[in-house]
Amino acid sequence: MAAIEKRITQDGKTTYRVKVRLKGYPVQTASFDRLTDAKKWSASTESALRENRHFKTAEAKRHTFADAIEKYEANIVPIRFSTKEQRNRRPILAWWRDNLGYCLMSDLTPAIFAECRDKLLKTPSRSRKGNTLSSDTIKRYFLVANNVLKACVNDWAWIEQSPLRDGRVELPSLPAGRVRFLDDDERARLLEACKNSEQEWLYLGVILAISTGMRQSELMNLYWKAPATPPEETAWGVVHLDESAIILHKTKNKSKRRVPLSGLALTLLKEHAKVRRLDTQLLFPSQKDPHKPISFKRSWATALKTAEIENFRWHDLRHCTASYLAMNGASLSEIAEVLGQKTLQMV
Repeated sequence: MAAIEKRITQDGKTTYRVKVRLKGYPVQTASFDRLTDAKKWSASTESALRENRHFKTAEAKRHTFADAIEKYEANIVPIRFSTKEQRNRRPILAWWRDNLGYCLMSDLTPAIFAECRDKLLKTPSRSRKGNTLSSDTIKRYFLVANNVLKACVNDWAWIEQSPLRDGRVELPSLPAGRVRFLDDDERARLLEACKNSEQEWLYLGVILAISTGMRQSELMNLYWKAPATPPEETAWGVVHLDESAIILHKTKNKSKRRVPLSGLALTLLKEHAKVRRLDTQLLFPSQKDPHKPISFKRSWATALKTAEIENFRWHDLRHCTASYLAMNGASLSEIAEVLGQKTLQMV
């Protein structure tokens, strides 16, 4: 039951004090300047109590943001994320704990998170000397915080709504996406340098990357036969020469993908299969440990230098794939299917 008491202060101001009593719950009270606001609050609060949704004076005041982070880190992170992602999230969670951990869940507001955004904008970056954190890094901090708050809403019923819902805190916009691909002359020079590299597999690796659009992690963890114990923290796939295809069993997007093989890429793979090492199922095994993939880092850098190509990374080979497909009339959906992108916006 709700009771509204009209009060007149010494200076003549009228206020309305509301008391909501419901068996099994502590009395909820609040004061308002307008009777209509008092009636709305009493009805909303009584309904929330009956439906076990009234958290403002209960769970939200019993727990701090540090409590939420601790529970999220202990109960959710180990289940939902890979070991690598757990390592990436822990320093971010520690930052939120240090900066907002003292706050009660009931005191968290968009304004408080906006202050944290401004603080992050001024934070020096460890990887970008002389610069502050990038826009995408700051967005990642807020993604993690929002994950914690969603757990508080959906899993533990500590709060009714997240203060970060509906984009209430404006985040810095991302810079324009990097678009770099090889023109015909650059491609010819690079492939020639790779073919003459001391690393005999570099040429095949680059041809596969351009021909299929596979990410480097997907490419370097290809097997002739599915391993008994597949990699847990990275993408991997199996070559099926009889089907002229590669089946990626695990990708960055957590989905399975079939990659067709044809032309030079298929020919080179068949030749590579004839001289493959028999002590491993990996296509590109390390010399030191045949059960781990080799690194093309040094030979790749040498090839770029030899070919006199600047401002180009291995990942840009995916840009080459997409650009060449677009130039030959492929649609965005077709390019997305080849690259394994889930949204056309990424394409």
